[in-house]
Amino acid sequence: QVQLAESGGGLVQTGNSLRLTCTFSGRAFNSYSLGWFRQAPGKERTFVAANGRIGDGTYYADSVKGRFTISRDSTKKLIFLQMDNLEPEDTAVYYCAAGILPTSNPTRYNYWGQGTRVTVST
Repeated sequence: QVQLAESGGGLVQTGNSLRLTCTFSGRAFNSYSLGWFRQAPGKERTFVAANGRIGDGTYYADSVKGRFTISRDSTKKLIFLQMDNLEPEDTAVYYCAAGILPTSNPTRYNYWGQGTRVTVST
């Protein structure tokens, strides 16, 4: 059974940076594609970034391309989301997810964390 737990959220000012961490518990870490999604108040959950299994590449939503970086540490079973030049529009609860394909479709992910809140103030 896979379990995911996010950490690193908080309150930051516009233009600052934050790094989110997702801890993966379970087997076969490198067999999974890993994604980050976010859900702003009153809105649907949307894709942020995905890191595929070895050779499957990384993918980003247009809104975060060039500002956010997804990566993984296979030794420690961690997934990171480095967020730079944050904007108020980035305010949301951020979720990490694990699945087979690095897709932007949230229904294709089998496992989800509980989320960590990020608030970007002006």
